[in-house]
Amino acid sequence: MIPQAYVYPPQMRATRDLLRRRNYLMRRRADLLAHIQNTNGQYNLSPFGKKIAYKSHRTGVAEQFSDPDVSMSVTADLELINHYDSLLQSLEIHVLKSARHHDPNALYLLQTVHGIGKILSLIILYEVHDISRFPTVGDFVSYARLVACAKESAGKHYGTSGRKIGNMHLKWAFSEAAVLFLRGNPQGMKYKQRLEHRYGKSKALSILAHRLGRAVYFMLTREKAFDMKRFLTN
Repeated sequence: MIPQAYVYPPQMRATRDLLRRRNYLMRRRADLLAHIQNTNGQYNLSPFGKKIAYKSHRTGVAEQFSDPDVSMSVTADLELINHYDSLLQSLEIHVLKSARHHDPNALYLLQTVHGIGKILSLIILYEVHDISRFPTVGDFVSYARLVACAKESAGKHYGTSGRKIGNMHLKWAFSEAAVLFLRGNPQGMKYKQRLEHRYGKSKALSILAHRLGRAVYFMLTREKAFDMKRFLTN
């Protein structure tokens, strides 16, 4: 775990909190999209056909509902989603500018990992801040909830204390990164299949997230870009 005496720099803490607020708003937007989809299913209407997460695909969505009250409810959702889209874009631009000022090198290094794009790199950057505050890679992956934390007392080990100790934002980021790592990545898919063969399907993604966390630790510590070939052969 990280040292208890660590003090997060006020300026970066403020940007981290703004980014967390952005993520909260993004979840509210997702709830609105889910409500529209659920309402569509509730009235046994045909699927929309296209992802309504994209603004260009929302034209005529409310008009599909013949009941005026239902149509008004969906219209309210759509108007809120449009507002969230504009607000989220402004927040992301602001946070990205701050990140390029705070630690542009770490931001660049994180984005060399296949699957870690703008948002995930920002989350990891601001939740980690300074990789040197983690003495070992084990401390880092434990803090990121990628492994269960060990119980210790007077130098003795007493099993583990579960996976809810640490940083839930990093846990989410690396879990997402593991899924996105596989997209458009045939080599990554073969790697995942090897993990499935050895550990089973239920554990393969968790192990991949854990190994991505380890890779990020060494990348930031050594200030070297992600090496796909090395990652897949380890």
